[in-house]
Amino acid sequence: MNDTHYDVIVIGSGPGGEGAAMKLAKSGCRVALIERDDRTGGSSTHRGTIPSKVLRHVIQMLADYRRNPLFKGVTEHIRPDYTALLQNVERVIEQQVQQLNRYCERNHIRVYHGHASFVDAHQVKLSSSTQDEKILKADAFVIATGSRPYHPQDIDFNHPRIHDSTSILQLAHTPYSLSIYGAGVIGCEYASIFCNLDVKVNLVNSRDRLLSFLDDEITDALSYHLRDQGTVIRHNEEYARVETKDDGVILHCRSGKKIKTDMLLWANGRTGNSDKMGLESLGLEIDSRGCIDVNENYQTKIAHIYAVGDVIGAPGLASASYDQGRYAAARIVDPQVDWQLDREFPTGIYTSPEISSLGKTERELTAENIPYEVGQANFSSIARAQIAGHTVGMLKLLFHRETLELLGIHCFGESASEIIHIGQAIMNRRGKANTIRYFAETTFNYPTMAEAYRVAALNGLNRNF
Repeated sequence: MNDTHYDVIVIGSGPGGEGAAMKLAKSGCRVALIERDDRTGGSSTHRGTIPSKVLRHVIQMLADYRRNPLFKGVTEHIRPDYTALLQNVERVIEQQVQQLNRYCERNHIRVYHGHASFVDAHQVKLSSSTQDEKILKADAFVIATGSRPYHPQDIDFNHPRIHDSTSILQLAHTPYSLSIYGAGVIGCEYASIFCNLDVKVNLVNSRDRLLSFLDDEITDALSYHLRDQGTVIRHNEEYARVETKDDGVILHCRSGKKIKTDMLLWANGRTGNSDKMGLESLGLEIDSRGCIDVNENYQTKIAHIYAVGDVIGAPGLASASYDQGRYAAARIVDPQVDWQLDREFPTGIYTSPEISSLGKTERELTAENIPYEVGQANFSSIARAQIAGHTVGMLKLLFHRETLELLGIHCFGESASEIIHIGQAIMNRRGKANTIRYFAETTFNYPTMAEAYRVAALNGLNRNF
């Protein structure tokens, strides 16, 4: 068998590439996985999901200790250094890399390191600084190259005071103050991280509210708690220019405001990693943000070339990327496969406190004239939350007034990204099985955070008439 010919070549080893490669290998395909970096895992492992969540976890632990009366006077003067926290990040990254490498070896997936560019529709050229160029051939391809922070041309990202979500992981010291331009998921998460390190944070939002795709009550709660932690939020502001000085960086806004801080974190958008791959020469369509156009089955215009994950745009979630990769692989193995991805999936936002959401918001249900009711459980009334000292937050269930069908789940508070999956399992059931009565009539362990579902369901049923 030709050592350079494979059934499928997967380009990119992040969540989308991993999901595709594993599914293909388990299905008996001969698979090659190409990763541009020296280590597998992609941006999610090295520059995105994993690093920011490790930082958030450690900082949340410190915040919990500070709140606990048993440690009063012990932790008040602890000022953890940001660079020291990054050492813990590297520990988890290395574990993730080794794990993926073991999976690839166990499943006989050949891993190549280097930059892949298409020669034609069935061949890619592998370029590397450490070895000669190589041509690899395949019957099908899955492009899962991910994305990187968007860089406007008028901002000097080589300046030591200007950072994006990648370079912020390489800081040599903890800044005294920080402006974050962009109040999306990444901006809000890093605002939570730095304000809990006692950094003075300005969160500059070009819209009129944070994370407007979420339920209004949830985003109102997030805004309140970010401000309570010391973050200054500035809505409806757009940058005009960025000025760097020896002692700081000034963000000039179109409104005339000038915001000066030690550093600037640019967190406004991402660009798909589709450049320099020879895709245009194949006739594949790429938009202004580097995103590859695909159909509902993640196929490009060339049927045997698929693209998944951040390189195709929204939703930009590691969890969704992994499933897209598995789905594309299943379609390659069997084009008639009887499997459709769920179009409804939870979002997990690792601010402090966490946010997770699934389904419709109140705003959407009102606009669609759907009669609904709300069931709510405040964490302050949940015994487990009282025990853990995590009484900030709530679970909110939206359901149809007549059929009692579960329409939306919105959670704000500790472990929100875990709690959401209980409701997800019920929402994915069909017919009468998907009603709020399930939670009211099910026995939950006590005391647990899951009990919030029973409290919220009973609250909603008592409101309904």
